[in-house]
Order: sequence, then C-alpha cells, then structure tokens
Amino acid sequence: MTLIDSLTRRTLLILVGLGSAGLFFGALIFQYGFGVQPCAMCYWQRWPHRVGILVGLFGGLIPKALIAWAGALNMAVSTGLAVFHSGVERHWWDGPASCTSRGVDLLNSECGLLDPDCGTGIVLCDEISWQFLGLSMANYNAFASAIMLVMCIMAARRAA
Repeated sequence: MTLIDSLTRRTLLILVGLGSAGLFFGALIFQYGFGVQPCAMCYWQRWPHRVGILVGLFGGLIPKALIAWAGALNMAVSTGLAVFHSGVERHWWDGPASCTSRGVDLLNSECGLLDPDCGTGIVLCDEISWQFLGLSMANYNAFASAIMLVMCIMAARRAA
C-alpha cells in the first residue's frame, strides 16, 4: 500500500483546501508583496481557489462524497480557466477582447497615448507578467489545479 492509498477522504479534501489556500494567498503575495499586477483572467482564476478553501474546510468537517464531487467540479473549472489563460498567454488562441492587446484601443482612450500621469497601467491577459523556468503563473495553476482535481476524484471514490 502506497502513501496515496492510505490517505482518507477527509485528508485528501483538507490537502485540496490547503493547496487552494497556498495558490490563492501566493497570488496575493505576488501582487502585494512583489508588485506583480494581475490581469482580469488572473482574477477569474482566484475564485475557484476561494471555493477550494471552503471544500477543504467542509470536507475536513463533513467528509462526504458529495463534497468531494463538488470539489472535483470546482477544480475542473479552475483547471479549465488556467489552461485557457495559458493558451491566451502563449497566443495559441484569442482571449477576451476586453483584456488582450487586440481589444485595447490606446489611440482613442481618455488618456493620451504617451501620458504617464493619466489613468492606471493596463495589465493585458495575453502577456506573461511573471515566469519561472519558462512557465507562467497560469501554467503552474493549471498543473496544481489538475492535481487537486485528481485528488478530489480520489476522495469521492474512497470509502468514508
């Protein structure tokens, strides 16, 4: 029997909650501690991790299969959002016009094109603002969310 086989449904769901908390608070640390400003799609990706924290809390208190399946659905959404954002960053497909370079009209904005004192900086979804080992935050989120998706499915299939 491996270590993974010995984990209970409760333990798996708590680990998913801790993983979501790590990703969510890690994003906040990057934003407020290191000044890496998020784009609109980055904000979208934070929502499933807020729910993931709740899945971990409720799963730790009431380790029912239904909670694990809800967690799996949530992590599937998280994985999908992260994969979509990864593809937009890598220019594999177009993202929403509202947050990509194809949708920004700098010439007709209320601020002049070169006026540094007007407005706030635009964070585009199709530009990678931070990467490590060639992978962006969205890439790391996709991997981590997929792993937590598998963990939720394992938890749902386990006997309580």
